[in-house]
Amino acid sequence: MSYSEKLADRIRRRLAGLPNIEEKKMMGGLTFMYNGKMCVGIIREELMCRIDPALHEQAICRKGCRTMDFTNRPMSGYVMVDESGMKSRADFDYWIDLALDFNKRAKASKKKKAS
Repeated sequence: MSYSEKLADRIRRRLAGLPNIEEKKMMGGLTFMYNGKMCVGIIREELMCRIDPALHEQAICRKGCRTMDFTNRPMSGYVMVDESGMKSRADFDYWIDLALDFNKRAKASKKKKAS
């Protein structure tokens, strides 16, 4: 599965200057890790944001936003934003800022033990 290079470049520009940013290919797309934690990503043409689950219901009421349902399992705290929801710089920055804000409090995934 491919992902939007245009959106990837947009995210790279927005995150430029932040320390500890790492790009990882996963879930058929591209994920941007911040401080070792999933923050934002791209699946096809959509922006995936990891946000505070307490803000999830409010977030999905915004234009172009829906609950991430990768593998048909809705995930609270993970949203997908299509082009209509991030067309303007202000809208795009809103989603990135929401994900960066939650990243400070988010728990890192457990590391798999080497066998």
